Amino acid sequence: MLKDIITKDTIRLNVDAKDWEDAVRIGGTLLVNVHAAEERYVDAMIETVKDIGPYIVILEGIAMPHARPEKGALKMGMSLVTLKNPIEFGNEENDPVKLVISFCAVDSKTHLKALSQLMVLLEDEDNIESILHSDSVDDVIRIINSFSK
Repeated sequence: MLKDIITKDTIRLNVDAKDWEDAVRIGGTLLVNVHAAEERYVDAMIETVKDIGPYIVILEGIAMPHARPEKGALKMGMSLVTLKNPIEFGNEENDPVKLVISFCAVDSKTHLKALSQLMVLLEDEDNIESILHSDSVDDVIRIINSFSK
């Protein structure tokens, strides 16, 4: 369930990141802090973008950094970071990014329900705007909980 993996400990709002790597590192560090991933997983997320390109910018203004499970994922985890200033990731279609949702999973199946719930949440622009303009982690948790069924 989405509400079980995006928690107060994995949300940071209005973060000042200097570039896309910094934004990915901030989201990844939240996963490390809750023991969902090893530090090397954060490096792998950055290397993946450098190798493959900014495919992680999945919707306008939204990036979902991740890496292969064997690169240091310890359990299912997701972090949510809103950026104080939008950042270019190099994706012509969906830049600049304002919302970074990092995730890790130990296999290719366990995270599908949470990702499905997340995609339903992100389909509604009002939800995205509410998250982006929120100054309260509790408000973001309430929005997430309403999509965790």
